[in-house]
Amino acid sequence: MRSLRLVKILRVALKYGLDEFLLGHERFHWLRPTARAVTFWRDVSAPRAERLRLALQDLGPIFVKFGQMLSTRRDLLPTDIADELAKLQDQVPPFPSEQVMATLERVYAKPVDQLFRSFERAPVASASVAQVHLAELPDGTPAAVKILRPDIATTIDKDLGLMQMGAAMVELLWSDGKRLKPRAVVAEFERTIHDELDLSREAANCSQLRRNFARSPLLLVPEVYWDWCNSEVMVMQRMEGTPISQRARLVEQGIDIKRLARAGVEIFFTQVFRDGFFHADMHPGNIFVAVDAANRGKYIALDFGIMGTLSEQDKSYLAQNFLAFFRRDYRRVATAHIESGWVPPDTRVDELESEIRVVCEPIFDRPLKEISLGRILVQLFKASRRFNVEIQPQLVLLQKTLLNVEGLGRELDPDLDLWVTAKPFLERWMHDQIGWRAVERRLRDEAPFLATALPLLPRLIYQRLTSAPAASETAIRELGAAQRVRNRWLALIALLVAAAMTLLVWRVW
Repeated sequence: MRSLRLVKILRVALKYGLDEFLLGHERFHWLRPTARAVTFWRDVSAPRAERLRLALQDLGPIFVKFGQMLSTRRDLLPTDIADELAKLQDQVPPFPSEQVMATLERVYAKPVDQLFRSFERAPVASASVAQVHLAELPDGTPAAVKILRPDIATTIDKDLGLMQMGAAMVELLWSDGKRLKPRAVVAEFERTIHDELDLSREAANCSQLRRNFARSPLLLVPEVYWDWCNSEVMVMQRMEGTPISQRARLVEQGIDIKRLARAGVEIFFTQVFRDGFFHADMHPGNIFVAVDAANRGKYIALDFGIMGTLSEQDKSYLAQNFLAFFRRDYRRVATAHIESGWVPPDTRVDELESEIRVVCEPIFDRPLKEISLGRILVQLFKASRRFNVEIQPQLVLLQKTLLNVEGLGRELDPDLDLWVTAKPFLERWMHDQIGWRAVERRLRDEAPFLATALPLLPRLIYQRLTSAPAASETAIRELGAAQRVRNRWLALIALLVAAAMTLLVWRVW
């Protein structure tokens, strides 16, 4: 079966002229005349990037998702290819309702009619990994049922094997192969796609995001009905709204579009900097807007298979970088990169500062419709190669999400000033990180340890002050009475500090 799949891949590659990527290598120049003679029947007049996108669409959903992931790696791809791959969308026909019923009956060991009060055979959404049906639970609760495609794991494993083989060939034959790390890229995709195959993981992601925004006036996240969930089926609250891509319809429904655009930016920065846990697949198909009276104008998030996480250190350095950008403090941007270890420690700060200024200065004081974060990222990646900046894997999904946010903002309000909208939020966040609230929060986090350790501190200090080695007893006596008095005062101060800290921890905890 794998050999048949390989034959199909080769046929599609020839159909769209993808052999030019191979024949462009100096080792294979001599094959060009033969290739032209054998493939005279095909039309390769379209740009190479467009032909690559069409080929991935022909090869099926897994290659489409791989292309989507590649489009975020602008540090690896030429601009024309990255821009074209960004147009890829899941356009997958639904699998038959008979297979849906068979999966549900196998998972629950009951007929579908006994599982749900009602179940719609026709799906409301179909993607590469799963599709969604509307249903009612036995108590009448409206629900959405997400069901994994049958045998999708087998199909993915076969395609991943072929991708790994192709990546090894690229690394071996292409002059830039080792620098672009194609095998590492495929491994990164493999981790992402396998996470999407476990719907219980997606349900946990959804539940976490809902908890993070439980009292938010900006974002709705469906409730997960855990009694009905497993690795192949996810059942959640049915959400109703208007797709965010239907701008004209939202205007007709009385939604404040400019407010909606600003809210999208705030949601993004809240997820990234407050929680360090963000929805990393925010394309228009996954975002709706509530139009009912109780939730009018709120975003509705769907599809939680791909989520990003950031450490406290990542969040801190990102916030410093964003704020420095907004303040045009390019020297601080440069020093933050060096402090974070993203560039070699011997990098000249003034040179890196100058390079960042060249990229960023032209974009300020201009509305979003006149700038492109995509182009800025391309320029920054070019600069990063010059200074050997290490691409941080945990930031790749963040880059993709930022581009999605830019796209949504451009569709909703082309005059949105991303910088003005984001700056106050980041300043508040930084204040929370270095102010009294931050101290209180960290004390609360460390309270279990401090409650145990602090009462022992006076004894430990006293033992340290009084347990000098025998060989130095004479020297200690020579310090005289003044030194002994000083030691007693130190012990007393340590006792008072420990007592105060214990009371503070007790109060916070």
